[in-house]
Amino acid sequence: MILKHPLPLCLCLCPQLWLTFAPVADHSAQFMGVTLDQINWLSMIYMVVAIPLSFGTTWMLDTLGLRITLVLGSWLNMLGAVLRFVGIMRNLPSAANFPVVMGGQTLCALAQPLVIFTPTKLAALWFPEHQRATANMIASMSNPLGILIASIFSPMIVGTTNNIPLLLFIYAVPAAIICLLATVGIRDSAPPTPPSASAESSNSEPFLEGIKLLLRNKAYMILLLCFGSGIAVFTCFSTLLEQIMCVRGYTNDFAGLCGGLFIVFGIVGAGFLGLYVDKTKKFTEVTKVNMSLSALACIAFSVVSQMRNQGIAVAVACSLFGFFGFSIYPVAMELSVECSYPVGEATSAGLIFISGQIQSVIYILLLQGLTKPMAYSPFSTCSVGGDAALRFFFIFTIFYIVE
Repeated sequence: MILKHPLPLCLCLCPQLWLTFAPVADHSAQFMGVTLDQINWLSMIYMVVAIPLSFGTTWMLDTLGLRITLVLGSWLNMLGAVLRFVGIMRNLPSAANFPVVMGGQTLCALAQPLVIFTPTKLAALWFPEHQRATANMIASMSNPLGILIASIFSPMIVGTTNNIPLLLFIYAVPAAIICLLATVGIRDSAPPTPPSASAESSNSEPFLEGIKLLLRNKAYMILLLCFGSGIAVFTCFSTLLEQIMCVRGYTNDFAGLCGGLFIVFGIVGAGFLGLYVDKTKKFTEVTKVNMSLSALACIAFSVVSQMRNQGIAVAVACSLFGFFGFSIYPVAMELSVECSYPVGEATSAGLIFISGQIQSVIYILLLQGLTKPMAYSPFSTCSVGGDAALRFFFIFTIFYIVE
């Protein structure tokens, strides 16, 4: 049933638009005549917007339902994608390119919480209990699939700086199609016949009461902090990967391949974990083991990414990082629902997302602040900012181990 729902397409598109520029940050900066830090803000705006908007989104999902929330999100995504394309038209003054693109990116950022909070709600309303973790996994992994598309296709499309308009046009087309599908295809927030007794008798706490219950729930607060930190590390990884690797001589295409391996192996791992926890209900044990293994994979990437001519080792480290780290996302989100009942699914999952966005902004600003100038390197492949290196990925390890 989940594969017939427009939700996976919407979830796939959000990160595709979010990370449009990150895999080709140097070319984007050169085309719009701005710095790499400004290009990074095209990704960070998603986090900044999500922090205040997420509270309203959780209320919308638990009060107004899935349909209204998803349709509104798809329209914002479409309008933002179109505005981004308009922003790089040559008939606009060059000084207006970046502000207009940022305006479009902000509209897309407004759509993200409206869509990304929905998997747990969809699983609870539309699926029986023995299928919920799997349904949540499929819907949630549509999100990293969008990251995969951006990681691989952005560098492929942008072979030269002049192809940035083509990139934004290509990404605007599916945004318009998905908007149409969501508007026409999503007709109800819940099925006419509840799939389980718990769905039929579901009676979530009022929004503000739910927030109070969560703040008093020790197990949930630990998950809020730890998994929010994990989300932040993955956000930094996706946003800064190209900038980290280009100073060591790795091309944008190779950085995109590494980002793709990270997502593909994360999806594979999530598939196994979703089926496993559906049968065993060992949410806590799986979360602890995978977070420990992903910390080791993060250490490995921190080491090999600072070495030259280690393509295979870097690719393996990215694959392991995705397999153990990204795959835990749907399980942890389902665990947040399990340990916070009777709080609404969107509220419990939404607060974790907010925690991740707040920590993401802090981490990226800190990492940019720790950027160290380095002597000109003849093997650098960076088009812009080749005299500055993100030589601080070791700090990712500290963030991840602390959690």
